[in-house]
Amino acid sequence: QVQLVESGGGLVQAGGSLSVSCAVSGSFFSIVAMGWYRQAPGKQRELVARITSSGSTEYADSVKGRFTISRDNAKNTVSLQMNSLKPDDTAVYYCNAQLYVGFRRDDYWGQGTQVTVSS
Repeated sequence: QVQLVESGGGLVQAGGSLSVSCAVSGSFFSIVAMGWYRQAPGKQRELVARITSSGSTEYADSVKGRFTISRDNAKNTVSLQMNSLKPDDTAVYYCNAQLYVGFRRDDYWGQGTQVTVSS
């Protein structure tokens, strides 16, 4: 069983900062990439940031320059530092891990953590 456990998030005023973290546990062969997605009410889930096992990163245009994703391969954790937050960043943030269980590669998701930015 693979589990993704998220922490962090919460309520902050516009212009403030928050961080969210995610730890992957369980039985798996390797992690290909980890990332964060978000879903606001009435909207589709969208990629926020992603980081591969080699450290390559990808960011949504809307968060470039404000958010930073980092990863600890030894601890199988990924974190997202969010600065200069805007009300439009309000959403449920989901951790994602693409990993191999045996020879099968699948996506795994955390339960989601709420980030609310007040104006």
